[in-house]
Amino acid sequence: MDVKLKVQRFDPETGEKSYKHYEVEMPEASTVLDALIEVREFHDGTLSLRCSCRSSICGSCAMHINGRARLACKTQVASVAEPGEEVVVEPAGNMPVIKDLVVDMAPFWQKIRAVDPWLQPSGPPPEREYLAPAASMIHLAELMNCIMCGACVSDCTVLEVDKSFLGPAALAKATRFVHDPRDDNHGARLRELSEPSGIWDCTRCNMCVNVCPKDVRPMDHILELRADAMEHGITNNDGSRHTYAFAKSIGMESTTAEKAITFGLARPKGRLDEFLMLPMTHGLFNIPANVAELPGGVRMIKAGKMPTPFHKPISGVKHVKRIFKTFEKSKAGATPEGGARE
Repeated sequence: MDVKLKVQRFDPETGEKSYKHYEVEMPEASTVLDALIEVREFHDGTLSLRCSCRSSICGSCAMHINGRARLACKTQVASVAEPGEEVVVEPAGNMPVIKDLVVDMAPFWQKIRAVDPWLQPSGPPPEREYLAPAASMIHLAELMNCIMCGACVSDCTVLEVDKSFLGPAALAKATRFVHDPRDDNHGARLRELSEPSGIWDCTRCNMCVNVCPKDVRPMDHILELRADAMEHGITNNDGSRHTYAFAKSIGMESTTAEKAITFGLARPKGRLDEFLMLPMTHGLFNIPANVAELPGGVRMIKAGKMPTPFHKPISGVKHVKRIFKTFEKSKAGATPEGGARE
């Protein structure tokens, strides 16, 4: 088949970026990497790309193919383009481009190292090795499938606007150690991960889940870390307060103090109360933080997303409350009827 490629080129000497078109004849089962190597070897020896195993193991050929991060060695041309269509190939995102399709992975590795990716057991070392029950490691097998290709980092929407964010790969790796039964530093890890640029900065856009070639599901594990942090009592941050505010707006009963601070407006209504989310997240008397959010509030009002604080609860709010109560009882180890949870 005839494969048409539109490849982004970058000249590090001039800083110029451009696109170059290629057309090569390839077998029908060819991957995008096969086509790129064909171009480099027989048509344009100046094309730079990174590859190694060609078996979806090393992760070095991660790049943008038709607008999303993929492993070029795993992506068949026929799966991303109809006959005669061009395949657009660009370097991975959120990392500096060195030349053409080769990016500098240094920022990626800096974030991986920032989460202390090693076990920190306590007590005297064992005679031979630290052992973990096989059952407790099953959940971690998915996380250990990560090949460090950087696809999730490439398409992370938070990193596009905030380079300080740890990113999905580093946070998924952190989950692997937080949940390892041989590690005894869970609390310190979670406190550090709950700081700004950590677990609460993820916007849950799901891009990292969509592009991961090994189904690691980084975003899902970031949400697990959030739940772990809150269960450890690490709640003195806007992220956890926002979570509580969301739950209390929908169906979780507020404390007497919370009702007093919000003049009785913080009560379950069965739907999201955007009006109270901001003061309950930053604190009613945190004037600077609340004022800084006013431009966003104005945009919400114009878009019709800011309801009056006096709107009434939905007619079935009691059923929503019951869901929250049932969940709280199950967390406490009892069924709604009072029996022990299996």
